[in-house]
Amino acid sequence: MNTSLTLKRRTVAALAAAAAVAGSAFALAGPATAAPPSDNANDRAHAASQCAGRSVPANQISIQMFSYLGWIFEDGIDTVVDELDEIGFRNIEPFGTPGSFFSSYGDYSAEEFRDELRDRGMRAPSSHGSTDEATFGTTLELAKDLGQKYVGSGGFASPGIGSYENTLATAETMNRLGERSVQNGTGKFFGHNHASEFTTQYEDPATGEMKSAWEILVENTDPRYVTFQLDVYWAISAGVDVAALLEEHGDRVELLHIKDGTAPYGRADLTDVGEGDIDWGPILRAAQGNVKLYVLERDGAPADAEFARDSFDFLTCYTY
Repeated sequence: MNTSLTLKRRTVAALAAAAAVAGSAFALAGPATAAPPSDNANDRAHAASQCAGRSVPANQISIQMFSYLGWIFEDGIDTVVDELDEIGFRNIEPFGTPGSFFSSYGDYSAEEFRDELRDRGMRAPSSHGSTDEATFGTTLELAKDLGQKYVGSGGFASPGIGSYENTLATAETMNRLGERSVQNGTGKFFGHNHASEFTTQYEDPATGEMKSAWEILVENTDPRYVTFQLDVYWAISAGVDVAALLEEHGDRVELLHIKDGTAPYGRADLTDVGEGDIDWGPILRAAQGNVKLYVLERDGAPADAEFARDSFDFLTCYTY
């Protein structure tokens, strides 16, 4: 038996399992209008064009490649990107660092990957990479090579939200990194939430008001340099009214992570977008005008195009 192949298969299985475990969820009930079914990419592209102007524009839809971690390891990044191109995606959101095993770049450098995307009429305006301030210069070089418009990660910068003081310090780190990124020509720096940024709360010493760590970060970062990638799914899992949050802080949220799921909203209950119980109408209406990128994600998605196709079709033809 080829031990290297066996090890790779085991690694892929473990990584895919980890991705699935990452997706704990809770969602709000509500009706959804699914896109018309299509049998091929041309039909889907035609259907999307017929829906233009009354749903999410296709050129604002992206997809977080961590969704397809298992598929990338099984069949390679080129196969996955070719499928996304056929569906009609013009944007993707890579993860990891080029040259590392745990990334969505395959054997490509950032510049080579940008060229591969351009050949397909695609781009990577955002990615999930490193927030290490000591090596942020390298991160910015990669972001420039890739042609990014936003720089950030799947979490937040150091030192984290373990205390009120740390949360304020994290806001300052984000300001520094954001200023460097804007000066680099690669746009604002963003942080991506899970549930804990909302369930972690601290008393504001000036007012005595209890505020979530997410709100503290918003209030203490500079909008010239810092924005936020709001993961709708994880915010809902923390009990947040996402539409109301976007109404209040929408000018600070330029990227959305779009996920869906069904009751009982556990780790195994993630669905393609539009097939779950989240009421997307109020959320998408509140996002309109401020959000620049709607990034589809499903942790541990099956290794085929169904999630991407169904979710893309839903967003491009959902009337709200």
